[in-house]
Amino acid sequence: MRTQVGIVGAGPAGLLLSHLLHLQGIESVVLENRSRKDIEETIRAGVLEQGTVDLLTGAGVGGRMAREGFRHHGIELRFGGRGHRIDMHALTGGRSIMVYAQHEVIRDLVKARLDAGGEILFEVEGVSVRDFDTDAPSIRFRKDGVTHDLACDFIAGCDGFHGVSRPAIPASVRTEFLRTYPYGWLGILTEAPPSAKELVYAYHERGFALLSMRSPEIQRLYIQCDPEDDIASWPDERIWGELHRRLAADGWRLTEGPVIQKGIIAMRSFVVEPMQYGRLFLAGDAAHIVPPTGAKGLNLAAADVSVLVRALVEHYRTRRAELLERYSATCLRRVWRAEHFSWWMTSMLHRSIVDDPFQQRLQRAQLDYVVSSSAAAKSLAENYVGLPFDW
Repeated sequence: MRTQVGIVGAGPAGLLLSHLLHLQGIESVVLENRSRKDIEETIRAGVLEQGTVDLLTGAGVGGRMAREGFRHHGIELRFGGRGHRIDMHALTGGRSIMVYAQHEVIRDLVKARLDAGGEILFEVEGVSVRDFDTDAPSIRFRKDGVTHDLACDFIAGCDGFHGVSRPAIPASVRTEFLRTYPYGWLGILTEAPPSAKELVYAYHERGFALLSMRSPEIQRLYIQCDPEDDIASWPDERIWGELHRRLAADGWRLTEGPVIQKGIIAMRSFVVEPMQYGRLFLAGDAAHIVPPTGAKGLNLAAADVSVLVRALVEHYRTRRAELLERYSATCLRRVWRAEHFSWWMTSMLHRSIVDDPFQQRLQRAQLDYVVSSSAAAKSLAENYVGLPFDW
């Protein structure tokens, strides 16, 4: 087997990379260890930055997103029983966000690739990336019990935090940065119309809460919890009780409905440096993880891919390698900005696991400043809607 770019992983990064390369006349093959059904039905959050929306739209895969997604011009910070709107649209010169779930993005990209005759091999096993420190890299894998070697010019490791690509880079040349947070999110999907028109981020003495939406009939809600909690210890009545308390505001009412999904996720920040070695390039969660408070995970993947596509196009059209050589440095500048913003949002909105009145006063002071200072509000807004991809 032979292609120009071998892509490991059919998540947002791998599929978007494959599609954008196709639009530039560059061949690729995507290898995925899960089934198509699995990747299209795994429910993930999705807040898309303006740049990500523009990238998907420009690539011809934004039609359903435009019809079914929720375009938001602001978010609400809620604390002390009051809501405070951050008008992102006004503060950023007309930029906004789109609430559109990650698995829906994946569905759109899979369809686009298959409709165009793209090659996505699902349910492959035993994937290993080889010889990427030479001019002849390859990917070995098994499909239906048969071992194959995919020869390629470059390998894109888009296989997530637990994938095989990042560990293949020699430990002597990679540095990993990790921060584990002492709290998690308990998330639910509920069959109920959204209780607010925009996302609500709530700081409360009992812990953080977030109100989002997935469709006109489905709400997505989160509450801060211990990451080691057993979900069985959180019956629906207890969850709704916490949501009502933490999201409470004068004249506002939370709409309840049947809970159709719930689970607990831990929170961590992670970055690997460099994001490339030889002809192996990491993108998305294979290279970095952010806590979900800043809504940056899928958007960082899209930004990585945007940088990598430009570099590969330059290589194939001019045989120049400058952009490829700068790939890691270019991406990491944006990655660390997003890591800081996600850490800042997380630190400002989550209740400390120990009773720390001093920390609580600092958080309230920060929140008061953000909602009363146009400069502070603009900083939050421009980071939330996303810095330009060429930043």
